[in-house]
Amino acid sequence: MDTRGAAFARLFEAVHEGVYIGTIESDTTTTIAVNPHLKLIFGYAGEAAERDVRPFDREHFVDPQARVALLARLANDGGVSSYLLRLRRADGSPVWVEVTAHAEPAGAGGAIRIEALVRDVSERKKLDDEARDLYSQLLQAEKMAALGQTISGVAHELNNPLATILNWAERLTQQTTLDEPVRRGLETILSESERAARIVRNLLTFARKRQTTRAMVDVNQVTRETLALRAYEQRVNNVAVIEALAAGLPQVFADGHQIQQVLLNLVMNAEQAMLAANGRGTLVVRTWHDARQESIMLEVNDDGPGIPDDLQPKIFDPFFTTKEVGHGTGLGLTVAYAIVQEHGGRIRLESRANQGASFYVELPVSGARLSPSATARGRAEPPATAPASGSILVVEDEAALAAAVSDALRDAGFTVDYAADGEQALLKIAEQAFDAVVCDLKMPRLDGQAFHRALATAAPTLVKRVIFVTGDVAGTKAEQFLEESGCRWLAKPFRLADLLRTVKETLA
Repeated sequence: MDTRGAAFARLFEAVHEGVYIGTIESDTTTTIAVNPHLKLIFGYAGEAAERDVRPFDREHFVDPQARVALLARLANDGGVSSYLLRLRRADGSPVWVEVTAHAEPAGAGGAIRIEALVRDVSERKKLDDEARDLYSQLLQAEKMAALGQTISGVAHELNNPLATILNWAERLTQQTTLDEPVRRGLETILSESERAARIVRNLLTFARKRQTTRAMVDVNQVTRETLALRAYEQRVNNVAVIEALAAGLPQVFADGHQIQQVLLNLVMNAEQAMLAANGRGTLVVRTWHDARQESIMLEVNDDGPGIPDDLQPKIFDPFFTTKEVGHGTGLGLTVAYAIVQEHGGRIRLESRANQGASFYVELPVSGARLSPSATARGRAEPPATAPASGSILVVEDEAALAAAVSDALRDAGFTVDYAADGEQALLKIAEQAFDAVVCDLKMPRLDGQAFHRALATAAPTLVKRVIFVTGDVAGTKAEQFLEESGCRWLAKPFRLADLLRTVKETLA
């Protein structure tokens, strides 16, 4: 062998890229030469015979169609450059490789002779996939934040008319002289208004505008209780449930009711998907402790039809639903997403068409405990019995809601006056004495916070006897204000019974 040939031979043996020389046909391959690094990439022993190293055989392709596409490129273009393939090693495990090859016909039968460089890019592909997933999560978070701001504003505007409808419907149903058809109509208005109010509360939960009460929670216990709620429906609908709950899970710092809401939504969605597709199904609920991430994992898996790839990016979007009209608002998974995010966790979907779906909820483990002040939220001791008498000032810029509240308080025996904003309220307080104030937190000119600060000078005795009503508290600056003021407050829309009870507590 001449000097140049010897140098090429040493390079062939030492280069840290796989080198493959051989022929590829539609059904088989024939290897002429491979270097040691190619054996390493595909998991062959160093002493393996070169003729036995055939990485481009059909059984080594994870996707058989990828081999067909590669042969077409080699035949039509005379080669490929940095061509990405997912192949199998000698032990069957997958590996991502990039192939750069020169090809030319190798005689009859359609055989193609190739000289190829092969590079293991599994780690790079993994990093690329992780970066893409992170980018998708960032886009989702930005989209959710923008939608949250919009929805919060819409929900706040809906709260005022809903509160008015609820209050009037409740007052009218208390009349004793109503005909039965009228009473049924009013009760329908009341129940449907409360349904609308629940939807608004879900919107505010999505927008992270709802307060939570957290404690150390046993996720397994929450899971068992949630599944117990669905046990009867699952039994009569032929849904089998398999619980695979890991023992010894650490507790998580969470709102147990909200975690149950997330799990209940996932379970009911899975049931509906399985029943619609197959009329029966098997639901698997798993929990385990991820010690590396210090988190608790919760999986809900079904054997239903799965979720198509084109729908998966939309499933957490508000109002997106695949259910028929009248069978869902499209807020369930949106609220679940918001709750998990609020807990510092993650929720994700893995699904393939006709192969079921798995939702994974990851919740961080924390040793912190809920401070006593966080549970109070301005709520006071148990209701005291106080006579329904006293002078109340209602401060509300929504005239219809103000009229409903004022009339309800008068019906209960209180003397009531009305002001349309904080400035007008201060003028009335300067003219006469009031026993308590019911005040909207968000108003034009002088809002509730500014009014409360001015009240400390104008009428100090009234400062602790202000009851705020608002549709936009938790998660905003108003939350800190209410915490510091110590005043009671009601979230719109509220029931008249709650308002009257809170007024009596304040006067007591």
